[in-house]
Amino acid sequence: MAAPKRIVFTGGSGKAGRHCIPYLLSKGHSVLNVDLAPLPHPTVHTLKADLTDSGQVFNALSSHFHLSHYENPRGPGGVGVEKPDALIHFAAYARNLLVPDSECFRGNVLSTYNVIEAACKLGIKKIIIASSETTYGVCFAQGDADYHAFPLEEDYDNDPEDTYATSKLCGERCARSFARRFPGVDIYALRIGNVIEPHEYETLFPEFVKKPETRKRNAWSYIDARDLGQICDLCVQKDGLGFQVFNATNSRITTEDPTATVLRKYAPDTPVKRDMGEYEAPLSNRKIREVLGFRDEHDWKKYVNV
Repeated sequence: MAAPKRIVFTGGSGKAGRHCIPYLLSKGHSVLNVDLAPLPHPTVHTLKADLTDSGQVFNALSSHFHLSHYENPRGPGGVGVEKPDALIHFAAYARNLLVPDSECFRGNVLSTYNVIEAACKLGIKKIIIASSETTYGVCFAQGDADYHAFPLEEDYDNDPEDTYATSKLCGERCARSFARRFPGVDIYALRIGNVIEPHEYETLFPEFVKKPETRKRNAWSYIDARDLGQICDLCVQKDGLGFQVFNATNSRITTEDPTATVLRKYAPDTPVKRDMGEYEAPLSNRKIREVLGFRDEHDWKKYVNV
């Protein structure tokens, strides 16, 4: 088993984070949650911080993880604070129409810039940021829109029109810039699919399967929140890749019909640029499987009977 890490996780109280953090803890890691809302977990402290304030970000990333850490002996710098090994940044406005567009852009871009800058300047060598499936340009497009080609992979020409997705692309650009500026720092951007919590296989997923016409905006793809925790752990463990973008999705398309059948029916004008697996999700996770060794544990077929 790999050595446990000290991880600062922003946005850990959110829909994805509250499942990712327990997975990371199960792998032996220590986690500090930085969020405006508490995480109801007995061993994880939540530090409230405004990530659009760079001073608060620098302070949060150089903070104790728990009150008990005041018992630690003083270090060379006069305090007993250990530097984190990794930063995972999930905090954000999670979609459009939560706040006005200008605030969505300001908050998401500025917070991402601030956490990457602080992490790099504090000597944290592993940074993982949440990008989004929406950067592929269809999820929040006005009206019916087509993808450029299938499968959706990391070399795609991303051209979204909405504010949320644009803010996520700006975050990717910030990450690439800082990875170039700070050689030796790995920054991985995860284009996270539609996040599914365990209870949603009963409450939401049956309709996804029965009405595939409603799932084009998500490219008939998803990510189980617990499998996203595995992806975070794999990113923490894999060093030396510099700046990378990974699609973070499960392997199976969210339909009973094979992928080729679905694409012919619901996206007939979109070219398919390579042979795809019989039930491969159109938002493909091939890169993360090949590079990081991801193997999803929570295929929707285990939980949904339709």
